[in-house]
Amino acid sequence: MLAALAVLGLVAAGVLAARRTWTVRVDADGPDPALTVGRERVPLRRIDAAHLRAVTAGTAGVDAGAPVLGGAGSLPRGRSGLPLRLTDGRTVLVPSRDPAALAATLLTAVTDTPGAGPGEEGTLGS
Repeated sequence: MLAALAVLGLVAAGVLAARRTWTVRVDADGPDPALTVGRERVPLRRIDAAHLRAVTAGTAGVDAGAPVLGGAGSLPRGRSGLPLRLTDGRTVLVPSRDPAALAATLLTAVTDTPGAGPGEEGTLGS
């Protein structure tokens, strides 16, 4: 009985950790709007809106070897990657179960004005 409870506790902890790691949020309101995947955060002003529109139109894609936002080496099972180009030219993949809905949400929140100055990298770094 004790072993079963220990196993259930470990499974529950794993599920909770995975949910926290792969939670995708678009916080469009507030003083510093951002896209957050797990602990990584990208200010919305750093997202290239023109490239995002091209991705949704099917005329642009992802660079080979682009890192997955959230810190994993590959996309989690059951998720697709939405390619985002940042204003510094780098491309990242955002894991999502519904990339089209995420792209639509981002397009309503992102402007075409690039504006990331030095020291405004979010948690993605350089």
